[in-house]
Amino acid sequence: MGMKRDRHIYHVYILTNQHHTVLYIGMTGKGLFRVKEHIDKVNPGFTEKYNVNKLIYMERFTEVTDAIAREKQLKRWSRKKKEWLIGKKNPKWEDLFLKYIKNNE
Repeated sequence: MGMKRDRHIYHVYILTNQHHTVLYIGMTGKGLFRVKEHIDKVNPGFTEKYNVNKLIYMERFTEVTDAIAREKQLKRWSRKKKEWLIGKKNPKWEDLFLKYIKNNE
């Protein structure tokens, strides 16, 4: 009998700034904790420089390899195609951070 493996959850997410001029795509196994780090500008880098603080898209995965592949795929997409994807699930580009927190309490 093999060892039972706990399922871990991974997320691919897209963040933007107030005027939607920048899109940032990331992948994490830390869920909303990682997104909150971006919002709070805990680490210097792209999201701090461009004031990226609005969660507008998130996908969930159970396999890390699938999440990494999806992140790479989205990063290769054109801006127009990324906007189409966001618009399918979040047509008003609303900040989804609080919604996800409420749904995961």
